Amino acid sequence: MMTNLIILPILIPFFTAVILLFIRKSVTVERIISIIAGIAVVIVSGLLAYDVLQNGVYSYNLGGWVPPFGIALVADSLSALLVLFTSIVVLVCLLFSIRGIDEIRTKFYFYPLVYFLMTGVIGAFLTGDIFNMFVFFEVLLMSSYGLITLGGSKAQLRESIKYVLINVISSAFFVMAIALLYSVTGTLNIADLSSRVAEVGQPGILTVIAFLFLIVFGMKAAIFPLFFWLPGSYAAPPPVITALFAGLLTKVGIYAIFRIFTIVFYHEPQITHLTLEVLAVLTMIVGVIGAVAYTDLQKVLVYNVVAGVGFIIFGISSFNEAGIFGATFYLLHDMLIKAALFLLVGAMIIITKTSSMHKASGLIKKHPLVGWSFLVACLSLAGVPPFSGFFGKLFLIQGGFEAGQYFSVIILILASLLILYSVMRIFFNVILGEENYETMNEKVSIKGLLYPSMILLFLTFIMGMGAEAIVPYISDATETLLNPELYIEAVLKE
Repeated sequence: MMTNLIILPILIPFFTAVILLFIRKSVTVERIISIIAGIAVVIVSGLLAYDVLQNGVYSYNLGGWVPPFGIALVADSLSALLVLFTSIVVLVCLLFSIRGIDEIRTKFYFYPLVYFLMTGVIGAFLTGDIFNMFVFFEVLLMSSYGLITLGGSKAQLRESIKYVLINVISSAFFVMAIALLYSVTGTLNIADLSSRVAEVGQPGILTVIAFLFLIVFGMKAAIFPLFFWLPGSYAAPPPVITALFAGLLTKVGIYAIFRIFTIVFYHEPQITHLTLEVLAVLTMIVGVIGAVAYTDLQKVLVYNVVAGVGFIIFGISSFNEAGIFGATFYLLHDMLIKAALFLLVGAMIIITKTSSMHKASGLIKKHPLVGWSFLVACLSLAGVPPFSGFFGKLFLIQGGFEAGQYFSVIILILASLLILYSVMRIFFNVILGEENYETMNEKVSIKGLLYPSMILLFLTFIMGMGAEAIVPYISDATETLLNPELYIEAVLKE
């Protein structure tokens, strides 16, 4: 493996963001640099994922300091895949932003904020240290604060106050959890933590600390009952920003739960993982209720984000090979399909000038490609074969049965049906209905708005039809998560 390959997905977005800060008034140049940098990160991330599959878990010690004393970046198949899919989602959103973000917003640091957000997300995926995970969380949060208020509309400013307040509280709990963990174990390196917790068998104090981390990461991932901040906050900014948030931000919290509850705090599953199962079921239920209840296009999708979080957490709670495999597969699928759906809805809002499904209908007549693309996205989201959502849910169900979680599996299946109903309601009302929206006589160009989401839809189709190509990566990620010694040996090199 190239020595510095693991650090390039962090350095490229960071230095791109710094450069873009100084040329914000030249929108065309900003866009060109952003697209070139985005393509570069996708290429580097793809090479990283391939090398990790070939050579195993890779650890890079910053400054030459040996773990657990120094800062380590660690890439296993899970983190490498998440980095790759993050870079793809960001690149596609950047392509959409050429038409989807007006020039005024662009000049107020849209592109630098996106790249700082990307730096924080990828850094959180690659860090091998809990404290540095907190640092990268703060980087992505600071960027998201700027993005959620970009444009300064009344709704954005109102929701941003709630969003910032919740995340400040969450960060305070994060620091407390880190301090308690360090006081008990004497280390914050994830591999070293896994080793030390295994030695003592996770006594009660460590289980309490595990629940404190669950509160922190659950708030960021939008798990019940800590999801209340998400619907308003995600529906307020422009669709391209919401697509970035839905595709990336909740996934960072989910990744942290993956890492903590499969490598560190896995010794008392009858307590920790049973709690995860209960929370997952409640998150699914609340998510689908909101998705069915609302008629605002963005609100429907936002609650589908909440339901998707419940599906993934359920897979983690199963804590077996099928469950972890399904949760990983569905996590990657969810990143692509949620971003695609928000971009498609963004195009529909630009065409109709409204986000209410009662005020717009009949898009199929003038914009058939938008309509059929949305139908494909709906089928993939609901898990209809041969799209990628099917395989993720199939393994989630298998993992649930193997773990004896029969009631939870029934809830998962019912939630999937209601999710399909919630998005098909948009399809029948807005796409297929009688042509009736305020701008029906205007010729609205969708050039540049549709093709980015079609890239994501194509990838979800490939994940379904060509699942055998990605299965080795997910299987390797599952093996590492269920066998912490592989991670420990790669990082500590003992």
